[in-house]
Amino acid sequence: MRVLVTGAAGFIGFHLSQRLLSEGCQVLGIDNLNDYYDPQIKRDRLAILTQRESFSFEKIDLVDDKGLADIFKSSPFDVVVNLAAQAGVRYSLENPRAYIDSNIVGFTNILECCRHYKSGQLIFASSSSVYGANTQMPFSVNDNVDHPLSLYAASKKSNELMAHTYASLYGLPVTGLRFFTVYGPYGRPDMALFLFTKAIIEGKPIDVFNHGKMRRDFTYVDDIVEGIYRLTRKPSTPNDRWNGDNPDPSSSFAPYRVYNIGNNAPVELGRFIEVIEQSIGKKATKNLMDIQPGDVPATFANIDALEEAVGYRPSTPIEVGIKNFVDWYINYYQVKL
Repeated sequence: MRVLVTGAAGFIGFHLSQRLLSEGCQVLGIDNLNDYYDPQIKRDRLAILTQRESFSFEKIDLVDDKGLADIFKSSPFDVVVNLAAQAGVRYSLENPRAYIDSNIVGFTNILECCRHYKSGQLIFASSSSVYGANTQMPFSVNDNVDHPLSLYAASKKSNELMAHTYASLYGLPVTGLRFFTVYGPYGRPDMALFLFTKAIIEGKPIDVFNHGKMRRDFTYVDDIVEGIYRLTRKPSTPNDRWNGDNPDPSSSFAPYRVYNIGNNAPVELGRFIEVIEQSIGKKATKNLMDIQPGDVPATFANIDALEEAVGYRPSTPIEVGIKNFVDWYINYYQVKL
């Protein structure tokens, strides 16, 4: 397969590109290498990928519609995986326009290129944040998701609606993936696992929101990648049983599907921190704080639809995943404990 991976220098894009290359795919990665977090880790991820003969890279921003069109004109793609986005719930409270540019304008450009240059299928990153104010657990793709709590969440919900429109109008097979708190080696420096590990190693206090009672469906990056890879082999198709009198939000009369990819085993933040402490061999100093605006107290993925579609359920326990991350962090930053 010839695959375009947007956000290839990002956390999930890097790991997915490695997996695709190991399966014999030709991968073109694009990324704008922005400074939302330290670009050095993006360059280091990219340096690993560019050692592979089957990988090529173009530095470009998704808002550059003409530049993006030139890339699509060069050769057709069997699969486009759009992982490029402005991430972060809390950052969206202070920098809303960044989310409109990247997540709305940029995604429109991807859709237009897939439409005009006949890509085989589009897989795109949505987010568990779309569940917003929903409280029924576990979160199901069959649930209504019309009450987002952040602009980031709203932008991801918008992506799902935009993708459905293109599936309906132009027959483009599209698949949206709602990721649940992804973590692992080469993870993002703005995520809790990275921040906590760094602070504990350096003997600095950590901010623990909702007094450690937050519950998250922490999902190891290799499990996320396995789910994405299997779906590259299974383009979305119309649901023959879809009924407009009782519309299923996760499927359609068009070639459109939405799936949760989560560990299906939420963990309390306090326990998450305990495992980090055990992996490092050092206790954390904790600042217990109230929940922040835009945050939800718990996430929990129903992954029945994913298992039915591709026969796969994420399963890596945090004890394994966190240890892998801490080992990577110590090696990457040459930490002496």
